[in-house]
Amino acid sequence: MAWVAWGSGAMAVLKVGVLVVLTRLLSPADFGVVTAALVVVDFSLNFSQLGLGPALVQRSALEPRHISTAFFASTALGLLVGAIVWLAAPLIAHFFRMEHLVPVVRVLALTFPIAGVAIVSDSLLSRQLRFRLIANRGLFAYTLGYGIVGIGLASRGWGVWALVSAQLTQTVARTAILLWAAPPQFRPRPDWRSFQELMDYGVGQSIGRIGVILANQADNLVVGRWLGAVALGLYGRAYQLMSLPTALLGDMLDRVLFPTMSQVQHDQRRLASAYLQGSGLIALMTLPTGVVAALLAPELVAVAFGPRWAGLVPPFQVLALGMMFRTSSRMSDSLSRATGKVYRRAWRQAAYAGLVFLGALIGQQWGVTGVAIGVLCALCANYLSMAHLSMTVIDLPWTRYAQAQLPAVRLAILLAAVTVGVSAVTRRLEVGALPGLLIGAAAAAGAALLAAWLFPKVVLGENGIRMRDILRTFVMTRLRPVRVRGSA
Repeated sequence: MAWVAWGSGAMAVLKVGVLVVLTRLLSPADFGVVTAALVVVDFSLNFSQLGLGPALVQRSALEPRHISTAFFASTALGLLVGAIVWLAAPLIAHFFRMEHLVPVVRVLALTFPIAGVAIVSDSLLSRQLRFRLIANRGLFAYTLGYGIVGIGLASRGWGVWALVSAQLTQTVARTAILLWAAPPQFRPRPDWRSFQELMDYGVGQSIGRIGVILANQADNLVVGRWLGAVALGLYGRAYQLMSLPTALLGDMLDRVLFPTMSQVQHDQRRLASAYLQGSGLIALMTLPTGVVAALLAPELVAVAFGPRWAGLVPPFQVLALGMMFRTSSRMSDSLSRATGKVYRRAWRQAAYAGLVFLGALIGQQWGVTGVAIGVLCALCANYLSMAHLSMTVIDLPWTRYAQAQLPAVRLAILLAAVTVGVSAVTRRLEVGALPGLLIGAAAAAGAALLAAWLFPKVVLGENGIRMRDILRTFVMTRLRPVRVRGSA
C-alpha cells in the first residue's frame, strides 16, 4: 500500500501540473477532439482484453498453460480490435460530427496491439504484489508521455497532435517496462481448455468492465454529440478535475485490494473488516474534500486554468460533490471481483451506464451543468447499488456501514461552514483568486486538524483513530535514531 500510495500521490501532483500547463497551451476544442477519440478507445480496449488479466490475478491455481494462452489471446485480440477501430474511424467521426477526428482515431488505434502484448505481464506483477515496480512504471510512463512529449509538442503548436503523441508515447513506455519486468511465456503451447477456464471469470469481468467504460464515457458521448467540441472540452476538464484525485485513490486501493482480497476470498471475517475500515476511511478523505473543493471552485479554476475556462466552474461544483460516491464504489468493486461475484457486479454496472446516459441526455437541455447534475445522480445510485452488493457478500447490516460513514458527514458539515464563512470574507475584500484559494484551503485544513485533536471520536470515528495511530507509529518508528551495533 505504501508503494502504491507513493505512485498515486506523485502521479496526482504530476497530472495536476501537466493539466494546468496543457490547458494554457491548448484550446478547449483540442481537448474535445481527443476526448471524443478516447471515448472510443477506452470502450474498445475492453474487447481487446476480455478480462484475461483479472482472471490471471483472481484464479486460485494458476498454471503455465494459462499464462501462455492468455498472452497469445490478448495479443491476437489487440491486433483485431485495433484493425476494427482503424477501419471504423470515418463512422466514428460522422457520429461525433467531427470530420478531423478520423486521423486521430486511426493513430490511437495503434495503442491496442501495443498494450495487448503487455496485459499478461501487468497481471503477473499484480498477482506477485510487486507494487514498487508497478508504481514507478506508471509514473515514468506518464512523465515521458504527457510531461515531456505532450508539453513539448504543445508548446511548439502541435495542438491536438500533442495530446495524441503523448498518449501513444505513454502506452509504448508502459508496455516496454512491463515486458522487461515480466517477459512473456510462450510455452507450453496455448490450448482451448485453458482459454475456457480463464473465460469463466473473464466474461463476467469483461461485461462488468463494459458497463464501467460506458458509464465513464456516456456523458462525454452525449456532450460531444449534442453540445459540441468546445462544450466537451469544458465538461471533460471539469470531470477530470473532480475525478483525478478520486481515480488515483481508487486505482491505488484497487491495485492493492483486488489481489490481496483474492488471496483471502474465502475468509469472510477478514473481508468484512477490510471493507468497513476501507470504506470509512475513503469517506473521511473524499467527502470533506469534495465539499471544500466545490465551495472554492471559482478560485481553484481561476488559478489552475485561467479566465477562459471560467465556464467549467458550475459543472465542477456539481461533480465535486460526487467524489465520495465515485471512490467508495471502487472499494465495493474490488470486493466483488475478488470474491468472483463478477456477474452480479456486471448487471449493476450496466444499470449504472444506463443511468449516466439517461441523466446526461436529460441534463444536456440545460448545458454542461445539467449534464453534471444528471451524472451526480447516477454516481449516487451506483454507490448505493455497489454497497448493497458488498453487504450481501460479507453479510453485514446497513447500520454498521452507515456508522462507518457518519464521521465523514460530520467533518464535511464542519468544513463547509468554515469554508463558506472564510470565502465570503475573502471575496468581499477582493483579495484575489490565489490568496483566496490559499486562505480558504488553509482554513479548512486547520479546522479539520483542530477538530480531529479536540473531538477525535466525533470527526474521525473508530476507523480514523485507528489509521491515525498506525500512521503515528509508522512515522515515529522511522524517525527513531538507528542504534549503533555494539552500543548500550
